[in-house]
Amino acid sequence: MSKQLNTIRPSEVTAVILAGGQGQRMGGQDKGWVSFNGRPMIHHVLSQVSPQVNHVLINANRSQKEYQSLGCDVVEDIEQGYHGPLMGMLTGLVSAKTDWVLFVPCDIPLLPEDIVQKLAAAIVDHGADIAVVHDGERLQPVISLMHRSLLPSLQEWLAAGKRKIDRWYMQHRMVVVRFDGSSDDFINLNTLQDVQALEQRL
Repeated sequence: MSKQLNTIRPSEVTAVILAGGQGQRMGGQDKGWVSFNGRPMIHHVLSQVSPQVNHVLINANRSQKEYQSLGCDVVEDIEQGYHGPLMGMLTGLVSAKTDWVLFVPCDIPLLPEDIVQKLAAAIVDHGADIAVVHDGERLQPVISLMHRSLLPSLQEWLAAGKRKIDRWYMQHRMVVVRFDGSSDDFINLNTLQDVQALEQRL
């Protein structure tokens, strides 16, 4: 990205919900369809993200028909074999039609309603290509907004057998965006115990 931006409009952003994992710590369940507060987690993420962007894609390697029933385009990993979130990101960058792509996992049901606005503002302010969420305690590298022009770089990174997201980010103009709201906003529900614990707190 070479030119200086004045703004990033919602119409310029596609959200990619990453639901392509194996869900090993969830007993092999497709995490997007695990119930949280009476609804599948994918419903929560979709309702939080959809109003903030132009288009939503779901990256999924199973349950495709179920995800399509939500009215979203579903894209399977370009390479089979569960290669991790970077492969989902690569698939999203290939599939998106907008200049900017937001990535969020399917198991963070309490995402803030202003996440796109804050990440986009940070990119504009810092002339960055990638904005990554910091939840106040740690970096959340799978939650990011990035420019589609990074696609060739990510293709090369994965072709070299590399899988570390943060190390790939560091090769580019990255800005870290701190969110100081509730500590639950970015909580990652990896196990059924995580789900139950968060339900009890709310």
